[in-house]
This record gives sequence, C-alpha cells and structure tokens, in this order.
Amino acid sequence: MEQIELTRLTSDTFPRWQPALSALLCACVSEGASISFIQPFSQAQAKHWWLTKIAPRLQGERFALLIATVNGELAASVQLDWDTPPNQQHRGEVAKLLTHPNWRRRGLAKKLMLHLEELAIQQQLSLLTLDTRSGDNTEPLYLSMGYQVAGIIPNFAKAPDCDRLDATTVMYKQLSDMRL
Repeated sequence: MEQIELTRLTSDTFPRWQPALSALLCACVSEGASISFIQPFSQAQAKHWWLTKIAPRLQGERFALLIATVNGELAASVQLDWDTPPNQQHRGEVAKLLTHPNWRRRGLAKKLMLHLEELAIQQQLSLLTLDTRSGDNTEPLYLSMGYQVAGIIPNFAKAPDCDRLDATTVMYKQLSDMRL
C-alpha cells in the first residue's frame, strides 16, 4: 500500500530534499517539460537553480514549496508564490508543478494542487494564477480543477528539446468572492 505524504518544506527541511528535488527537475526537463529550462540540462544546473532561486525564498513568509512523497520517496512538487505588490496581496501564483515520470497518472499532481489551494485560502488569497504550455498534459488537470483560461500567448517560450517556440496558456482560479 502506497503511503502518500504532502509536506511544506522550510529552510530547515529543504537541504534534506535538495538532491531529490534536483533529480526530479532533471527527470521532468529530460521528458520535455516546459518549465523554463532547455536540454541538455544537468544535475549541477538543477542543484544551482534550487540553491540560488528557491532556497533563499524559503526564508521569507510569502512563498511555499510543497512536495509529495510516496513511501518516503519524492514524487512531485509545486510552488506557491504570494510575494506580490501591495495592490495584489489577494493573489498568488502557482509555479513549477513537477511530477516525476515514474509517478505520473496517480493523482499526485491533483493532491498537491488541492493542498496548495488550501494553503492559499489559509493565507487569505482569493485568486490564483498560473501559466502552462498550451496543449501540455497539465492543462486538462487545471481545467478539471476549475481554472479558467485568461488567454493564450503565442511564441512564449522555447521548447525544452528543440528550436520551436511554444504558446503558453494563462489561467486563473477564483478561490472566493472576497471583496477588498
């Protein structure tokens, strides 16, 4: 029986998971995930990214790195960033939903997203935004969870594995009707 655990990492718990997070990022990029990186992509590059871009943010109060483990093994992660300007304190951005290729199609991404939404509500956020490569396999997941398409931007990012520019779909989800 699989034991799934969802955890919010802190600056204290991050170092234990950093090697597995680097491996997760490399595996996703190698499988063609459009998550800001292009191939070839090394473990050293992944480690550098986690240590320079994410680890420092874990010391703040308006950023979260959530992970899903299965029987103690890292299977997926997602980030919630709500370090927004003063006129946008009601919203957060979903970033880098990563599921290891070995753990896909088991509902982990949805569990992580639901956990992220619970955290967003606890933080009194009423709106979540995200972007995903148009036509990517995560797009149906987001739509099934109530995210709405705000628009599509053509030629937004270079494909991770070839010289092609892909469109991105910008999405949002209203978590409540909170009026400010």
